[in-house]
Amino acid sequence: MPNSKPKPHIANHYLQASIRGAERQGVQREALLESAGVPVAWLNKPEQLISEAQLTRLIKGVWRATRDEFMGLSTSRCKNGMFALMTDYCLGSATLGAVLRKSARFFNIACDNVDIGLGQSNSNKLVFFCLNLHDTSQDTDHLLQEFLMLMWQRFACWLVDQQIPLATTQFSYPAPNHVAEYRAMYPSELQFDESVCGFYLHERYLQLPIIRSEAELAVFLKEAPAYILHRPDHDDSLRNRVRTLLAQRSLKDMPGLDQIAQQLHMTPRSIGRKLQEEGTSLRTIKMSLRRELATKLMSTENLSVADISERVGFSETASFCRAFKRWTGKSPSQWPG
Repeated sequence: MPNSKPKPHIANHYLQASIRGAERQGVQREALLESAGVPVAWLNKPEQLISEAQLTRLIKGVWRATRDEFMGLSTSRCKNGMFALMTDYCLGSATLGAVLRKSARFFNIACDNVDIGLGQSNSNKLVFFCLNLHDTSQDTDHLLQEFLMLMWQRFACWLVDQQIPLATTQFSYPAPNHVAEYRAMYPSELQFDESVCGFYLHERYLQLPIIRSEAELAVFLKEAPAYILHRPDHDDSLRNRVRTLLAQRSLKDMPGLDQIAQQLHMTPRSIGRKLQEEGTSLRTIKMSLRRELATKLMSTENLSVADISERVGFSETASFCRAFKRWTGKSPSQWPG
C-alpha cells in the first residue's frame, strides 16, 4: 500500500505565534505563509490544523527573514547557525550529562537573555536542567520558551537514540489556552506557574553514551527543525502505562500498587524501582490525575467545591482545598481568577 501523508495535527495557534516576532520587524505575513505553503486565510481559524511539514517550513522562513534563531521573540538576537555551532562543539562528548553541561556553557556565553544550567541531584536522584528566558516580554505566546524546551529534550533523546522518560517539565507561566498541545509535545508531568522553566530527569540518564556521528548530525541539522517538531509516536514508559491504567478507573477508587503489579504482570518492587528511575512514583501519578481533573472541573463545570472534591477522590473538602492551593497557587474560590 502507498504511504499516506501524515494528517495535520498541530494547533492553528502556532501560525500566528511563529510569525509574530518577524511581523514586529516589518516582515510581511503573506510572504512568510506563502513560502511555507500555508494560505493566509488559515490565520486565526482554530479549526484549521497544520502539519509538521508546514510548521517546519514556516519556522525556517522566519529564521531567514529575521536572521535570528530566536525568531524575533527575544529581547536579544541569537544569530542563525548558533545551535549548529553548539551541537558541533558538544558532539565529541562521551555522555549526555557532558553534552547538557557544555550546551549550557555555550549558550550562556553566546546568547543574552537565556539562563541554562544543569543542577545537582536531589534526594530522589533527579537533576534539573534549567532552560529559562530572563525577559519574556517579547515571547507573548510562549513560543520561544516552548521551542527551547523542545530543542533540548528532543536533541538529548536523538543523541542517545532513545526516548528518555523525563520526570517533569515545568514552566514559569500559567497553563496557556493551548495547553492540550503540551500533553503531546512533552511526554512528562507538567507543572505551571513555577519560578523558572526547565525539566527534571533521573541522574542515571546523564551517563547514557552519545552514539551519533558527524554525518548523522549533518542530516539532523539540515532537516531542522523537523525532528524537533516531530512528536514521539508512542510513549512506552512505565509511567505512561500506569497512568493509562489508572485513568480508566474512578479517581475515588484507584487501585494500589499490588493490584497494578498484578495487572502489569510485574512485582510491586520492580514497579516502584522503575518508576523511581523515570523520576516519578505511583503517588505522584495519582496526584497528577487528580490535579488535572480538578482544574478541568473547576474551569468547565458548575459544581460546588465539595462535589469536585468528591469526584477527584478526596474524603474531606478541606484536604482538597489545601491540595488545590499546592497545585495551582490559588484556592478553589480564587480559581481561575
